[in-house]
Amino acid sequence: MVGSAIVRALTAKGFDNIVVRSRAEVDLRAKADVDAFFQQERPEYVFLAAAKVGGILANNSQPVEFLVENIEIQNNVLTAANRADVGKVLFLGSSCIYPKFAEIPIREDSLLTGHLEPTNDAYAIAKITGIMLCQALRREYGRHYISAMPTNLYGPNDNYDLQKSHVLPALIRKFHAAKSTGAPEVVLWGTGTPRREFLHVDDLADACLFLMDKYDDPSPINVGTGEDLPIAELAGMVEEIVGYKGRVTFDTSKPDGTMRKMLDVSRLTGLGWQAGIPLHEGIEKVYREVDKSAW
Repeated sequence: MVGSAIVRALTAKGFDNIVVRSRAEVDLRAKADVDAFFQQERPEYVFLAAAKVGGILANNSQPVEFLVENIEIQNNVLTAANRADVGKVLFLGSSCIYPKFAEIPIREDSLLTGHLEPTNDAYAIAKITGIMLCQALRREYGRHYISAMPTNLYGPNDNYDLQKSHVLPALIRKFHAAKSTGAPEVVLWGTGTPRREFLHVDDLADACLFLMDKYDDPSPINVGTGEDLPIAELAGMVEEIVGYKGRVTFDTSKPDGTMRKMLDVSRLTGLGWQAGIPLHEGIEKVYREVDKSAW
């Protein structure tokens, strides 16, 4: 989702020397394959958007895979970029790197000041490792490698697998399926009270290009909207957009995750960038354009 959005943004700005590889072409978990790619292509700039990602169910049930595979991807790409003398790398992390009980809105300097949310701590540790590797490469080799921490994302090419998806695509698919089958009820995880911030992936891509051009600091920088809403309110928004007319209930035996995770985006807005796609408008466009035939 993120990689394709960055390619769209670069293409829209007139770049025609974009080098991409699919997962089938280069397995980023395989060091030899990554080294061969970088030695052959010698890119000048790298956006590292690849990761093993998922929602609360996937993170909680597959901590080994989320820890190991993400560290493999990051280590291989960042060290190969260094050996290939890549000028600048943007590493994309996640807002889940911050402590479970960090002060809201979450500032970048909250990193490593408290305990992580247990349901996604393996993924968070992997992403923290990536940040530290970027910082180490700057310190030891003088590299201009930076880290950006996006909030929850949605948009084209999202994952709608109910076993692996994040909350927003899961809600879209659940409400669409219920409407299509005439189901009288949609059951959602948790209490509906946790608050979440959502950023359209095209806004993130725009921010990535902005940061690649304007930002060069070892500290990670947050990317988001600076606004959040309760999951129950988000569910109501999706319900209205999809046109579902049944009953919505919450299964409180299921985990909520972190209760609130809104980012402080003042550093980024202070540089001159802010998000431009309102949430309701973004969800409407996603629902209108997504291919629902496989659901």
